[in-house]
Amino acid sequence: MKQEFSIKPISGYLALLMAFLFIGGAIAGFAFEIIWLGALLTLLFIFTVIGFTVVNPNGSCVMVLFGAYKGSIRENGFFWVNPFYTKRKISLRARNFNSEPIKVNDKIGNPIKIGFVLVWRVMDTYKAVFDVDDYQHFVLVQSDAALRKLAGLYPYDNLEDHEAVIALRGGGEEVNSELEKEIRERLIIAGIEVIEARINYIAYAEEIANAMLRRQQAAAVVSARFKIVE
Repeated sequence: MKQEFSIKPISGYLALLMAFLFIGGAIAGFAFEIIWLGALLTLLFIFTVIGFTVVNPNGSCVMVLFGAYKGSIRENGFFWVNPFYTKRKISLRARNFNSEPIKVNDKIGNPIKIGFVLVWRVMDTYKAVFDVDDYQHFVLVQSDAALRKLAGLYPYDNLEDHEAVIALRGGGEEVNSELEKEIRERLIIAGIEVIEARINYIAYAEEIANAMLRRQQAAAVVSARFKIVE
């Protein structure tokens, strides 16, 4: 499987100087009626200008020549590359994805609403561009699938599943770590690094929220009476 590799392009300022020389020579050629020289230098000027590219900080540029991957530029600055290269710029900055709460069923079948926040960035530009069709859409779809899978592994709380060691509502770092692990395993194919993933919203779905609230209150009363009896 191929992976990203970096290339060192030519300085854009050196190529810019050459471009000025070419256009100056072309003007002089046409002025002295040396048409072939003027036309040749004009073509060289256009050929040079097309190869200019700028890579911003925390950015990269993927180079493809007639369908063949030729490397990625990760160094920021002003560069000149082969004008026949197809250039695709990829941001390497960290990005946030704050999902809307989705309705799923927990381990024991109760409908709940759960949402999460994900911080991610591109680590391997080759995989992000060539191993998936649209890496940003891939992140959204696979993160959603990972959240749905996680919700089905644990109960919302321990009211009905007393043997559950971890519940979604009180699982804390254990649940978040499991979510982050699941998302990381899904996104590695696209060269994506998961910086952080954590649940930021969880509640019972509207149709059972009132009933479950009454149940929690009843459970609290029973627990309090049990303590009094002790």
